[in-house]
Amino acid sequence: MRIDGVVAVVTGGASGLGEAVVREITNRGGRAAILDIADEAGARLEAELGGGAVYCRADVTSEAEVTRAIELTIAKFGKVNVAVNSAGISSPSRTAGKKGPMDLALFERIIRVNLIGTFNVTRLAAAKMIGNDADAGGERGVIINTASIAAFDGQIGQAAYAASKAGVVGLTLPVARDLADSGIRAVTIAPGIFDTPMMASFSDEVRASLGNSVPFPRRMGRPGEFAAMVIHVIENSMLNGETIRLDGALRMAPK
Repeated sequence: MRIDGVVAVVTGGASGLGEAVVREITNRGGRAAILDIADEAGARLEAELGGGAVYCRADVTSEAEVTRAIELTIAKFGKVNVAVNSAGISSPSRTAGKKGPMDLALFERIIRVNLIGTFNVTRLAAAKMIGNDADAGGERGVIINTASIAAFDGQIGQAAYAASKAGVVGLTLPVARDLADSGIRAVTIAPGIFDTPMMASFSDEVRASLGNSVPFPRRMGRPGEFAAMVIHVIENSMLNGETIRLDGALRMAPK
């Protein structure tokens, strides 16, 4: 798929990895809808990027809000042929400890946003992509989901987060198979340690230590590198049903 023909909905698009994706798509001539619940940041990014982007407030777990955002995107840009799911949350908590078991509501919330929210956007975007005209290669759409290396190397306190991201990995192949006859691909990217706003609260010492844990390059990943992978997935039609680790060969220790 050509980037200059892309109309993407990007969840978590107002900051971090999602923002980098929005910027890269629009910089290359595509258009993007910023789906987020950060109104101020989303509106600011829309204004900065001009006519190539639009902010649509949407909680990824809400069928009504995501449907409305996709319809607004189609009304503005004529179609949706890419969905990038990068919205997610994390709140470390051990399964059980001296203070008792992990709060079940916290576990459910993380699963709901990271896994159910990803599938909610996937299914609603795919339903619209099916109606797109196929390109010369028979392609109608691309869905790119964001997991994490925690799906494979979950650390202490990451039971909920790792389970949610493992679920995203597990969705990848069956979703690709479900949508293959419609010419829609599904790929997941599993990033390692990336320099996002979530990391900004850490001290320079902690940030340096995290970067040094990566075999090579010995640093945290940059959001632009995640965005570059998204662009490659969009452009490379043979990538389908696969989870790509983007982690500098990092394998997480227990803690």
